[in-house]
Amino acid sequence: MSSISRRLFVALLAACASTVPASAQDTSSPTDINSTVQGSSSPVAYIYVSNSPSSGKTQINGYAAAANGALSPISGSPFATPAFEMALNGSWLFATDGNNIDSFSIASSGALKQVDSLAVETDGGLVDLYLDHTGTSLYAEYYTTNNDYLSYSIDHTTGRVTFINDLAGGPENNSAVSFVGNDEFAYSSSCYHFSPEIYGVQRASDGGLSYLSGNPPYPTPPSGDFWCPWLAAADPTNHLAIAMQPLNGNWVTEGPYQLATYTADGSGNLTTGSTYANMPKVAVGTVLRYWMSPNGKFLAVGGTSGLQIFHFNGAKPITKFTGLLTTTDVNQMFWDNANHLYALSSTAGKLYVFTVTSTGVTQAPGSPHTIAIPLSIIVLPKT
Repeated sequence: MSSISRRLFVALLAACASTVPASAQDTSSPTDINSTVQGSSSPVAYIYVSNSPSSGKTQINGYAAAANGALSPISGSPFATPAFEMALNGSWLFATDGNNIDSFSIASSGALKQVDSLAVETDGGLVDLYLDHTGTSLYAEYYTTNNDYLSYSIDHTTGRVTFINDLAGGPENNSAVSFVGNDEFAYSSSCYHFSPEIYGVQRASDGGLSYLSGNPPYPTPPSGDFWCPWLAAADPTNHLAIAMQPLNGNWVTEGPYQLATYTADGSGNLTTGSTYANMPKVAVGTVLRYWMSPNGKFLAVGGTSGLQIFHFNGAKPITKFTGLLTTTDVNQMFWDNANHLYALSSTAGKLYVFTVTSTGVTQAPGSPHTIAIPLSIIVLPKT
C-alpha cells in the first residue's frame, strides 16, 4: 500500500450550526474557505492541509481558526512544496514527500517558510510523521519490507533534524505509535496478515526508540473468535484506546470494530479491564483513524462509513456519545485546544470543523469546506 493511500485523509462531520443529533448525516453544501468570514477574535489554531490540486503539484494550505471555528486563509497560502505528510510543534512544521524531510518555520501569522531539507533516500517510503509531547523528537515510519521507525532530533534554533536511530520492526509493525502522558512509552497495534499484535516502544533521553518486551493481554473475544486490532490513541495520562474487530478462525469478520481501553504502568506494561460485553461497537465501518481530544474526554473515530465521537473514561469502558456525524469516509482528524475537531475527506474533498462539548456537537460557520484532492491535515493550537 502506498504512503499516500495509507494516509489520505478524510471526512468528518455533518453540517448545520446547531447541535448534531446522534444519527445525523452530512447534508450541507461545501463552501470555499476563501469566502468564509473569519470571526473577530484572535486565531485559536492554525490548520494546515496538504493537497494536490493538479497532477504533479502539491501544496500546503494554511488556515486560521476563529473562536467559533470559522476558517480564513493565512496570508501567503498556499505554500508550494512537494511534501504531503506533516507534523509540527509550536515553531516548526515538518513535511515529507516520502524521500526527504523538509523543515518550515511558522511565523506568528501562521505563514510557512522552508528553511531546510534532509534527504533520507528511502525510495519514497517515509510516512506518518509525528512528534513526542515535548516537540523535541520527530518520528517517521519507513514503509519497506522491514518496516522501521526512524527517530530524529530537532534543532529548535534552525529547525533542522538530525538522525538518531532506526528501529527495525517487521511487516506487522506498520502504524504510528501514540505516546502516553509520561512521554516515555508509546503504543500501537496491527493485524498484518491477520496476525494480531499490540506493541509498545520506549523513548530514550535522546529521543531514540526501542521496543518494549512483553505481550499485552487481549479482552476475551466471543467464543471461537479472536481480535484484530488497529492503531492506538493515548489520553494525557496513562490510558489507551485500541480499536479491535472480531474475526473467526477462518479470518471472517464476526461484527463491527469495538473499542477497548488499556492502562500503562510505570514500566510500560499494559493491562485491560475491557470485555467483549463492555466494549462499544462503532458504526463507521472499517476503522481508518481515531484521535484523542487534548483533555482525554473524547475519542473521535473515523472509518469508511463516516465518523463518530465517543466518551473516553480512562480505565473505565468507553461509552457512546454520537451516532454517525457523516457518512463520508473519514481518514484523519485532529483537535485544537478550543473544543474544535477538524477532519478531511479525501474522496469528497471536504474539510469539516466541529465544536465538541459535553452538551453536544455543533458545526462551525462555513463547514464543510471544499479542498481539491486533500492529502493530509495537521493542527497547531494557539490557546
